[in-house]
Amino acid sequence: MQIGLLGKANVGKSTFFSAATETAVQTGNFPFTTIEPNVGVAHVRAPCACGPLGVSHETPECRGGTRLIPVRLIDVAGLVPGAHEGKGLGNKFLDAARQADALIHVIDAAGSTDLQGQPVKPGTHDPAEDARFVVEEFDAWFGDILRREWQKLSKEIEQKRSGLAAAIARRFSGLGIGEADVSAALQSTGLHAKGAADWGDAEIGELARTMREASKPMLVAANKADLVEGDVPAEIAGQRAIPCSSESELLLGRAAASGAISYSPGEASFEVSGGATPQQRAALETVSGILGRLGGTGVQRALDEAVFGVLGMIVAYPVEDETKMCDKDGRVLPRALLLRRGSTAMDLARAVHAEIAEGFLHGIDCKTGRRVGADHELSDGDVIKIVSTKARGG
Repeated sequence: MQIGLLGKANVGKSTFFSAATETAVQTGNFPFTTIEPNVGVAHVRAPCACGPLGVSHETPECRGGTRLIPVRLIDVAGLVPGAHEGKGLGNKFLDAARQADALIHVIDAAGSTDLQGQPVKPGTHDPAEDARFVVEEFDAWFGDILRREWQKLSKEIEQKRSGLAAAIARRFSGLGIGEADVSAALQSTGLHAKGAADWGDAEIGELARTMREASKPMLVAANKADLVEGDVPAEIAGQRAIPCSSESELLLGRAAASGAISYSPGEASFEVSGGATPQQRAALETVSGILGRLGGTGVQRALDEAVFGVLGMIVAYPVEDETKMCDKDGRVLPRALLLRRGSTAMDLARAVHAEIAEGFLHGIDCKTGRRVGADHELSDGDVIKIVSTKARGG
């Protein structure tokens, strides 16, 4: 699972990245501080299966019944209008963004940076303009891919050397868009009933937008929300927005690492230890007020919402012993895997290992003890043993 952080320069993407991954990266108050993508590991939260099953286990990934599941986070280069034409670091940005399953668009909710990422007086720039231009850049990028060889493609289709969905899918194979995805977009737009030779810019643009929405779903992280007077809107430019203060999350993470506080990412409060310095206590008092106002820093919430809300993922636990819920080494619920909603027992087997999937015989639902087939649809929180001829499932 790969989540991309995108947005214009100087909105706090790298701070968000550092706070989410506990990885130090270069930050600065000027455009293009990030030149090459920073890649790290963050975690999303889900209720651990240990609670409903009534089992106990010791794993750092389970904290008080909350399971921490790793995801790959990519902080890509700063974006400017015209990136799809190669302006700014556009080519680097788009190349990195193509790897992501979902996108968190970090914007400056305080309106303290202009469209080019230059500092301006807070409140003088409209954050909705940033939300719109990034979507427009992605739509233009997808549209350019289609337009580049449209004449050649439409001739292939007209001469029946290729089907419409198959021909378009080949142009987007590098973005992980398959023929079924294109077929769904054609059906939803009604373009499946219109000959490709009759398409113009409007039709190409509509299909590009529909495919982008399905393949690169986006969530807005309204960063610098602590500097905003009043509440951050639930939607910005038609996109769901999560108010964030990545600077606060970064400070809390560092204070927790030093032992000054007890804090878990995503919580709306923390406890100060006796070892906190006077300077730390003063800073933490300010952050406490921000948490009370925002209900948390928003960084963890944005990650969780991107995976479970935008992508609609579920969590499944593969094990080798269906009675003890453990692997061959006795570790209880050792792995938690993210899968698309609607995934099957066979999909879980593939996620564990390709060879196990090749030798798939059946699965065992550890909650019920029932044997399930390859096409059995998984539910969120399922614990499954995979029985395979290739290897022991888990």
